[in-house]
Amino acid sequence: MADIVSSSEASTSVCSHCERSVPAANIDLHFAHCSRNLEKCKVCGDMIPRKFADEHYTSTHAPVECSLCSETMDREILAVHKGENCPQRITTCEFCEFPLPAVDLIEHQEVCGNRTELCHLCNKYIRLRERNSHEIRCTGVPETTAEPSRRETRPAERERGAPPRRRGDEFSTGRLIFTIAITGIAVLIGSLFFQRQAGKDQI
Repeated sequence: MADIVSSSEASTSVCSHCERSVPAANIDLHFAHCSRNLEKCKVCGDMIPRKFADEHYTSTHAPVECSLCSETMDREILAVHKGENCPQRITTCEFCEFPLPAVDLIEHQEVCGNRTELCHLCNKYIRLRERNSHEIRCTGVPETTAEPSRRETRPAERERGAPPRRRGDEFSTGRLIFTIAITGIAVLIGSLFFQRQAGKDQI
């Protein structure tokens, strides 16, 4: 008799509604309760109490709206969207580290990357977008031009004994003094000439 009871308890049947194994002796009672109170979710296949079916779909499977850009999408991809694809996600400029929306990043970096800063090794101004490559190849030696500027050559000419160049104002002043002197001499000679003429006329 014990063997018969044991065999009966081990016998199971599969519920056609929830597809679970149920003791064969309870299958009718289980099916009546299961079909009346439970509902299979069409998305995930879980058995959900009928009264919570709508709530389950809304909180687990319904499309959601991104709080940043208001785009609607499946709940499963929302986290990836916010982290990698949303145009309104906050990103940081690689040059100035200023936080701004991803949709504005390219335009900002186009301007920001063209700013320059002084390299303290070679004394040359470098664009921020070229800073990394410049640091790799920078020798630390200030660059020199092939032809020195006029300001650089003048002290060298003076050291070699070359006559200093006249400044424009000095040249003009010398000409003015020379012109006044010539004019004064001409006036003096003219007055002496007229005095002699006057003396001859009196005689």
